[in-house]
Amino acid sequence: MLKSISLYSLIGVLNTTLHWVVFYILYKVGVEQAYSNLAAFICAATFSFFMNAKFNFKVEINIKKYFIFLIGMGMISFVVGFFADTYHLNPLVTLVMFSASSFILGYIYSRFVFLGEL
Repeated sequence: MLKSISLYSLIGVLNTTLHWVVFYILYKVGVEQAYSNLAAFICAATFSFFMNAKFNFKVEINIKKYFIFLIGMGMISFVVGFFADTYHLNPLVTLVMFSASSFILGYIYSRFVFLGEL
């Protein structure tokens, strides 16, 4: 389990970097935080899903599981961005809130999606 969490963390650092870069670019060109966060999430989650499936959980790529993962975590992404837009939060707060929540919830949800564990 420790190896799995360590590898998940490494992939998460790369995922988070990708997410933050995409969010920043979209937000700077005028896209609202909710949509910037969702689009950045989709890019980062796609990367993360395939890396975790292959290297961490060592399971076959399954498109149905990909969409289940994307929809579940994507809803959290959009809600965090919507909350940030509604309360006019600084974009950095949005990124930190989503990164923290997605790391914890993402690991639990990933184990469930990939391995059927809770």
